[in-house]
Parts: sequence; structure tokens; C-alpha cells
Amino acid sequence: MRERSYKKMAGTSAVFIPANFASASPVERDGLVWSDAELHMPDSPQPLAWKPPLDTSLALEGLEEYEPPASGDARYIKNLGMAFVYNSEIRGWVALTDYV
Repeated sequence: MRERSYKKMAGTSAVFIPANFASASPVERDGLVWSDAELHMPDSPQPLAWKPPLDTSLALEGLEEYEPPASGDARYIKNLGMAFVYNSEIRGWVALTDYV
């Protein structure tokens, strides 16, 4: 399995998107790059609990207040055109690339 790299999304505390995200880049410009291992991503696909889609990735962090996520919760983010999975080990959301 190939190693993926991620950057933290600008304006968030724990939302990670692919470091090579090709659209208008919402990543931290000079931010660190994290690997799958550093983000505690599994080597193989994990069971996902799909939740309703959200309009923006910023809404992911708002969930902590009214609908706390659990490991394996997955949400499609409309404005980015990608899905994210919640990882309780890092208390954050990581873009799904080839996990699904």
C-alpha cells in the first residue's frame, strides 16, 4: 500500500486533506505534512458509519458540540467533493482517499 501524505486544512484544528489537493488549496501553506502512520490511519479499509453530508469542512468541527463523532464516522463534504473519516486517536477528521 502506498504511503499518503496530508496537510491540515487552514482554519481548522483537526481536519486533514491530501497534501496534493488540486483544487483551490485550503491547506496551511507552510504547514507540516503528516503521513498515514502519524495520523494513525489503518493499513486496510475500516468499517465506516456514514452520516449525512455536510456543506463545508468547517462544519466537521462544529459536530463536537451537538453530535460528538465516534471513530469510523464518515461524512461527505460537498464543497470539497470528498469524504472524511473521524479518527478518535487524533481527535480529528482525515480525508478518505483509497479507504473506501
